[in-house]
This record gives sequence, structure tokens and C-alpha cells, in this order.
Amino acid sequence: MAEAHFKLFSPAFEPNGPIPQHFTCDGKNISPEVGWMHPPDGTRSLALVVDDPDAPKGTFTHWVLFNIPAGTDKIPEADSSVGVPGRNSFQATGYGGPCPPPNHGDHRYYFRMFALDCESLDLEPGTTKNELEKAMDGHVLGEAELMGRYKRQTG
Repeated sequence: MAEAHFKLFSPAFEPNGPIPQHFTCDGKNISPEVGWMHPPDGTRSLALVVDDPDAPKGTFTHWVLFNIPAGTDKIPEADSSVGVPGRNSFQATGYGGPCPPPNHGDHRYYFRMFALDCESLDLEPGTTKNELEKAMDGHVLGEAELMGRYKRQTG
């Protein structure tokens, strides 16, 4: 029997597909539901980072979330009660939806879930992606990724 692999998914959009406007700055700007399956054995907590590598001034972070309990298998739509929120590139805590410049083309949004071997990271709410990555160093058991796309037509 083949080993099941760590997988990240969303009922809101297909892998490599368009992220609905509802979850962007052009809509309600709420987080989509994100679910996962088959985290690696030994997973004690999870962390999520969502980035846009196509932003004009370099990679833009839209969501940082950590200390997600290992027994959890999803973050419901617009739910801010799961895990501890970090600071995004909008300089806000929690989720900030896709909001590329108008007529800037298709942007890719990478949702990356990290399975960690520790029950929690000693970090405060508002931690940045860089601070999270340093704290996760040596604790990552596996990573699952989901990519969605969004393009704004007008300003």
C-alpha cells in the first residue's frame, strides 16, 4: 500500500485555479477554507504561510498563522479562532486577501502548510513570516502546498 502524502486543499478553488473575488480586496477580503490531509507522523502542530511572489516589489505575504493544533484538519472560511495569527505585508495581523495592482496580470498565491515536530512555537501574535521561518528551523517534518491565482481587471 502506498504511503499517503501530506496534502493541502481548499473547497473555494482548484489547485492552480482562480481564487474567487469573495476572498480578495475586491470582495469581502475573508480567508477561504483551507483543509489538509495526511500530515507526517510525529506532527504536533502546523503553521501556514500565504505569499504572492509576483508582487511588484518582491514577495508579498498575505497570511501567517502558527500553533495550529495537530488534531485540526481545516481552517473554516473567515475563521480567526484557529492558531495564532502573524503579521502580513499589509502590516496587519491575520489574513489579507489577494490585491494585486490593477492590470498587473495574473498573480500566484502560494498557500504553504508546514507540519512541525513541536506542540507550539514560543512566538507572539503579530510575528512576521521571517520570524516564523527562523522559529520553525529544524522543526519542519513536511510541507504541503496549494497555489491559486488572482488578477484584477480595473482599479
